[in-house]
Amino acid sequence: MKKLVFALSVLLLGASVLIAQDYNSAIAERKAMSRYAKSELNEKASKSAKKAAKTYVKEGWLVAPGHLPLEKQLDRSYMMQYEFDESGYPKYMMSEAMAIGQNYDAARIQAQELAKLSLAGQLQSEIVALVDNEVSNEQLSQEQAASVTETVMGAKNLISQKIGRVVTVVECYREKPGKNKEVRVMIAYNTAMAMEAAKNAVRDELKKKGDEIHEKLDGLLNL
Repeated sequence: MKKLVFALSVLLLGASVLIAQDYNSAIAERKAMSRYAKSELNEKASKSAKKAAKTYVKEGWLVAPGHLPLEKQLDRSYMMQYEFDESGYPKYMMSEAMAIGQNYDAARIQAQELAKLSLAGQLQSEIVALVDNEVSNEQLSQEQAASVTETVMGAKNLISQKIGRVVTVVECYREKPGKNKEVRVMIAYNTAMAMEAAKNAVRDELKKKGDEIHEKLDGLLNL
């Protein structure tokens, strides 16, 4: 009996080591891919950014005084899109929007809000995908999933409000008829923080509805 226990212990220890090695290998591979992507981007970003900036200028886009040149802004946006966290997932979520106003500031604020709403839409899709996954794993029933999905799809504005201060990566404008200004912005927000804000918004809405499923979601979605 002791020999059997010892043999099982050795096997479990070996399995644990292999799992740890596989995990560490996967993390190392993702980090290597991240470094490779950044290396490639560093070599090509300036050329790509200059080419994109020329297209922007042809379309009439200008940069307000005090802002970085377009090629530098676009260069930064490319860099941020190729930043990954320790698990190998994108570090930032990006969103872009345009708005027209009678003055620059009004149009810029509206464009930022529209970009945040677009970001909230991305987060909605992410959470719905998580819910669908829990249904596939039989952790949630179809009825529970339907309730959560309905809440998620109705919480776009709340999710947008929950999102904190975003980083404006690209900002430019062009003149429109009637002296109006059209402002174009691209924003970035930390993916982990964005998901946390979105999940909290959904949890708050479920609580308001008196839906006790939010207690189950706390564990399933790490709320």
